[in-house]
Amino acid sequence: MLTHVFSAATHGVDAYIVDVEANLDSQVPSFTIVGLPEGAVKESRDRVIAAVKNTGLYFPLRRITINLAPADIRKEGSAFDLPMAVGILAASEQAVSENLPHTVLVGELSLDGSLRSVPGVLSMAVTAKREGKRMMIVPSDNVQEAALVEGLEVYAAKNLDEALDILANPAGHVPHALNLADVFARHVDDTVDMFDVKGQQHVKRALEVAAAGGHNVIMIGPPGSGKTMLARCMPTILPDMTLDEALSVTKIHSVAGQMEPGQALIATRPFRSPHHTISDAGLIGGGTYPKPGEVSLAHHGVLFLDELPEFKRTVLEVLRQPLEDGRVTISRAATSLDYPAEFLLVASCNPCPCGFFGDASGKCTCTPQMIERYMSKLSGPLLDRIDIHVNVPAVPYKELAADPTGERSAAIRERVNRARDIQAQRFREREGLFCNARMVSRDLRTYCRIDDQSHELLRMAIQKMGLSARAHDRILKVARTIADLDGSAQVTARHVAEAVQYRSLDRQLWLR
Repeated sequence: MLTHVFSAATHGVDAYIVDVEANLDSQVPSFTIVGLPEGAVKESRDRVIAAVKNTGLYFPLRRITINLAPADIRKEGSAFDLPMAVGILAASEQAVSENLPHTVLVGELSLDGSLRSVPGVLSMAVTAKREGKRMMIVPSDNVQEAALVEGLEVYAAKNLDEALDILANPAGHVPHALNLADVFARHVDDTVDMFDVKGQQHVKRALEVAAAGGHNVIMIGPPGSGKTMLARCMPTILPDMTLDEALSVTKIHSVAGQMEPGQALIATRPFRSPHHTISDAGLIGGGTYPKPGEVSLAHHGVLFLDELPEFKRTVLEVLRQPLEDGRVTISRAATSLDYPAEFLLVASCNPCPCGFFGDASGKCTCTPQMIERYMSKLSGPLLDRIDIHVNVPAVPYKELAADPTGERSAAIRERVNRARDIQAQRFREREGLFCNARMVSRDLRTYCRIDDQSHELLRMAIQKMGLSARAHDRILKVARTIADLDGSAQVTARHVAEAVQYRSLDRQLWLR
């Protein structure tokens, strides 16, 4: 007898429906899985047999063939355990099959028949709704994220027996309901706040500009000057997260297996801080079976690279595509995957190997050659993609001993939200453009017109500092953001002058 049970699998951050065909023949008992299964899928055979028997059901001693269609895409993971077991039981007439055509089942089986969570359930639920399925049965730990999809009846099952009962009598079970308003209520991380950072007012201003325009930023300063704390405060001043952004971030974290058990939605902006020993694949994604990397896990949030020159040069160079395009493309012989990577890069570094070049203490013992060699680890093309360079000097003892006097993150975030609203209104006719940092050359000609005084100021700065054409564009983008924070429709010389100050790391100026 042949039965069809529908499941789902992820491909990149999206999912597709998998038709799990179970066929029973009256021949020598065997259990075969076809359809390009990888290791974990092949091992499903033993889990399914044990789970069925330990649930108190009869496992048919027949020739069993499981086909995972479409058969030309490699299947991975343990999410097919539940649909395989249900398919075999339906084919042996131990389970009701009337609701199977309208239902998607996913879940990993334990040997005792209980269900464990699997990654990527949100993407699977979105696909199930799009493909016209009415029901979805998932492990209890996954039900919150699956229930985010409206119009799909999502049921939580603790074990195989409960999943069979839901299939046989859906009316006797209540689909899981989720109040999106409650889930999406903003949860601000109150463990860090800009108010707690003493001094560094000009750095806070630079980070506010970066948040308002979506500009990448690098902080240069001696050890202990507060660079890491400032970076950790960055998500608290970014614009309020929209529901679409939260769903997009949640899909990526779900596919990567980064969701906490029972977690429904990631409602706060991610903050990722990988160690400098990270590999290329760890940063941008990849592996034998490609998974999202740190740049994708930081989607709509902050990627913090501490001690930037300590990262391998090859690792830093692979950042150029996501910084430019907001996406990562991972190509393999059999497939090509795209992962979103719209993140704000916050980097930090010392000004020299010892860290004290330019410090008032005069502790620096580095020669000019040592400094040049150290900073040469950062390529010009990479620095050109970082809009804001800001120096972070050591905080004087007087400020360290005093009580904090700065603004709280909430107040800064209000100004950032107003600036982003101005940009949203400005770019309403430009699809895919949502902040100043993403403007291209034609947008600069339209939205960043400057007067003669500003032109002369910019010309002198470029000649003196030897800036590249890309740096020229970055200055105009940052100046546009500063004007938005001021509520000014016109970019003035004052805005351009402040933007020029944020290019302190450009090569020719740095080495003088």
